[in-house]
Amino acid sequence: MAETSYDLIIVGSGPGGYVAAIRASQLGMKTAIVERDELGGICLNWGCIPTKALLRSAEIYHTLHRLEEFGLAADNIRFDATAIVKRSRAVAGQLSTGVKFLMKKNKVDVIEGAAMLKGAGRVSVESKSGTTEYAAKNIILATGARARTLPGIEPDGKLVWTYREAMVPAAMPKSLLVVGSGAIGIEFASFYRAFGVDVTVVEVMDRILPVEDTEISEFAAKAFKKLGMKLLTSAKVEKLDKGKDNVTATITLQDGKSEKLTVDRVISAVGITGNVENLGLEAAGIKVERGHVVVNEWLETGIKGVYAIGDLVGAPWLAHKASHEGVLAVERMAGVKGLHPLDVTRVPGCTYSLPQIASVGLTEAKAREAGYEIKVGRFPFIGNGKAIALGEPEGMVKTVFDAKTGELLGAHMIGSEVTELIQGYTVARSLESTEAELMHTIFPHPTLSETMHESVLAAYGRALHI
Repeated sequence: MAETSYDLIIVGSGPGGYVAAIRASQLGMKTAIVERDELGGICLNWGCIPTKALLRSAEIYHTLHRLEEFGLAADNIRFDATAIVKRSRAVAGQLSTGVKFLMKKNKVDVIEGAAMLKGAGRVSVESKSGTTEYAAKNIILATGARARTLPGIEPDGKLVWTYREAMVPAAMPKSLLVVGSGAIGIEFASFYRAFGVDVTVVEVMDRILPVEDTEISEFAAKAFKKLGMKLLTSAKVEKLDKGKDNVTATITLQDGKSEKLTVDRVISAVGITGNVENLGLEAAGIKVERGHVVVNEWLETGIKGVYAIGDLVGAPWLAHKASHEGVLAVERMAGVKGLHPLDVTRVPGCTYSLPQIASVGLTEAKAREAGYEIKVGRFPFIGNGKAIALGEPEGMVKTVFDAKTGELLGAHMIGSEVTELIQGYTVARSLESTEAELMHTIFPHPTLSETMHESVLAAYGRALHI
């Protein structure tokens, strides 16, 4: 039988892999994608999409308890955990089916099984029917990442959860400990708190959401505490003692003292590590450092024709970054002109908590550390007519500019729908906009986006509505 060969084989069908496959097809490449689990990867099946479905239920439930503010009333407000999870899984299933359609539409071959590199331009795939070897001019590794574990708090799937178990609870626990306050930890903390769970978050750093601007972190901490969430910063979970249906955590606090906390369940959200195992990386000569594949600015591994993208290559661990890298890698191998390496400061980050958080570019502290002389603007949602009309006056927008050139260095937001608003600043950074262009941009009224305009104006002492 003649060997099957391709212009490109992609290992992994998450938002990096399947987008890369579509772009390759558009460029005329004979393309195959190898997936050992479900099309769409973790993001679509167990991450980005289904978690947002869960958080949408939480948001609605939270709003239902504020009906009186809007002149409305309802009796016997309640929730059904099983139905909430069922809807989330249905959303994921619908989109996974959509990826299958896109693969068929773009004539991308889907190969089911576990892939391994077998020398230059060769990939073997082990499936239920046996092992098959394929040839490819180019290979993209897009195997993603999984939850990182720490000694003493290893997940067991029953009492100590990763994101997977946290997404499909059979019932709501009465109490919950979340270890880690990055986006994943805070989103789950928000979801469970909205349904009345007693939530405690432990963060080893001195503030929650440590990658965000300090002011945004502080604002978020106040908002979460107001909702009844308990936050322990500069703290560490030393060990977990499991009971029959609960867990007792020993936590070292900021002052060095220890306390014990007994909860129904624990969510471990202490980061992720790349899926680098069983791919034949070492034998192929591909370098791996700290659980991630090492690549250059063009996503090349150092082995001719082999690229790596997405969570597999490191931070920021975001689906849209993986998609961008997938397109960049394909266009690089196809010889497309005018490409630019990814600038991670132009990658927006979003946390879909209550309230939402979004940012792009440098924080105020990072800008100062980089040696910039800066101008900083701030504008609160309380000064925005649309925010007040929506009943969402708690929030703020912060912008950071280079005082010498007017370049927008960073933007940081917290409040209602800021995950939708941040793209305005992301476009501005991509276009290398200065304060002048942003000041002269006309923002529609009444909208939440006007807070973005006002924050720019505020950086230069020109805010109009505060």
